[in-house]
Amino acid sequence: MIACRKSFTDTLLELAKADKDIIAVTSDARGSVTLGGFAKELPAQFVEVGIAEQNAVGIGAGLAHSGKKVFVCGPACFYVARSLEQVKVDMAYSQNPVKILGVSGGVAYGALGATHHSLHDIAVLRTFPGMNVVLPCDARQTRKLVKQLVDFPEPVYVRVGRAAVPDVYENDDFEFEIGKANMLMDGTDLTIIAAGETVYHAFEAGKMLKEQGISARVLDMSWIKPCDREAVLKAAADTRKIITVEEHSKFGGLGAMVTEIISENPVPVRILGIPDENAVHGSSKEIFHHYGLDAEGIVKAATDFLK
Repeated sequence: MIACRKSFTDTLLELAKADKDIIAVTSDARGSVTLGGFAKELPAQFVEVGIAEQNAVGIGAGLAHSGKKVFVCGPACFYVARSLEQVKVDMAYSQNPVKILGVSGGVAYGALGATHHSLHDIAVLRTFPGMNVVLPCDARQTRKLVKQLVDFPEPVYVRVGRAAVPDVYENDDFEFEIGKANMLMDGTDLTIIAAGETVYHAFEAGKMLKEQGISARVLDMSWIKPCDREAVLKAAADTRKIITVEEHSKFGGLGAMVTEIISENPVPVRILGIPDENAVHGSSKEIFHHYGLDAEGIVKAATDFLK
């Protein structure tokens, strides 16, 4: 198992060695985002601004405007709160193609609590015209993503966790297109749609349901914006029931996006996420279990939903 943040920065360093226009910017977070090797090997392509996320976005936008390929890296919770105005204006509105790597997203900071969780980022950032949002689910997908983003001409927010994550994809022989979902399992009884670290749990739940005689379609919806509307509409038409699973508030995230898409021809949707409360303290594993976002919780939700 490899952490997505490590896969991201290792790939970025590899690409930056061959492309002097790739610049990494961070806000006293080189350790958190595993940029130590980048800073040591390519100091001329590394910018440290200190604990100043607003400045990091502004500087990144200026560099991008001058033709550099900029990756601003730091804790997700700060880049979608403290520097949100700069993300809105300097990146999205001004269409400067900065890529933000938001590390320790969702509840990855665990015991640090609500101040360090980022459970509103999807809801906020998908409303910004011109902003793209993606939550890769494992190290292999993250590596493919970085290669896509280097020359992608629009601003992007990438949210990853902190710890090593299990492989969803067993090898590199899979497609990962911008704005497209991947079907991990096909099924007819219901569809489970997940993004980011919940994809693994959704996939495991699909396997467990199959053993119970329940046919579940499982979609990896890593690209939140642009999203794969066709995959959602087809899932609604084919299976007639949808469960969404997200490491995010139940409000405004993946579940809301899915219900918006199918609103003209609705089918029942059950949204699994964090309710309207400050999430409990604990490890990611403990928090996922508490809110039913792990495989066991998803299986229970699915079987209850089908009754």
